Amino acid sequence: MKQLKKFYYTMGVSMTMGLMGLSHTAHAGGGGGGASGSSANSIAETLTESIAQLPSLISALSYLAGVTLGTLGVLKIKDHVENPQQTPLKDGAVRLATGGALLALPTIFSAMVTAVDEGTNITQQDINAISFGS
Repeated sequence: MKQLKKFYYTMGVSMTMGLMGLSHTAHAGGGGGGASGSSANSIAETLTESIAQLPSLISALSYLAGVTLGTLGVLKIKDHVENPQQTPLKDGAVRLATGGALLALPTIFSAMVTAVDEGTNITQQDINAISFGS
């Protein structure tokens, strides 16, 4: 149990340090810095540039959490095999399923974005040309 707490602490510190390292670019403003150098357009551009890296950050965190939960699921199943009365099988199965879902999340998200981008080519003329019946 003590090793598991140490593992959670280490993972938490690692993720926090990683987020701190990635967040320094989001605060790097574009230019003026005070009220005189900023306008609505420059604020919107800076925000757009900062948000552009968000999907890759979410993917990285999803992969990291998926691998972590998958590993913890295998360890829980091992605990269940060693002592079935104390550790239910459900705990390991839930962690494995959640880890698998998090590992698949970036792929599913990419497929959804591709499907939406390809479906936006419909024009008003296409809609008017549709006929239902004879």
